[in-house]
Amino acid sequence: MGLIAMSERDLQRIEILSKVIAGRMTMVSAAHVLDLSTRQVRRLLERINTGGAASIRHKAIGRPSNNRISDGVRDYAVTLVRERYADFGPTLAAEKLSERDGLRV
Repeated sequence: MGLIAMSERDLQRIEILSKVIAGRMTMVSAAHVLDLSTRQVRRLLERINTGGAASIRHKAIGRPSNNRISDGVRDYAVTLVRERYADFGPTLAAEKLSERDGLRV
């Protein structure tokens, strides 16, 4: 089995949930510490029981965003901003790209 990179938040969740599994902490107090509802703690416990500690990680880690702009459009927009709108702020540059160039970014 390989290494799994986890954030500090995920590691804290695993630590608290393991205390709940061991019976050293109640589900209500774990929910309070993790700032979650008891229902969410119950769901996390089910995920640990079925998939192990690695199932606590967010499922979309390492995947591209659904709202990502394609590379070609992004490069074209950056080129236009550098050539025509170099001294504009980000909001005004986006407005000008939309008005004059028809690019919605």
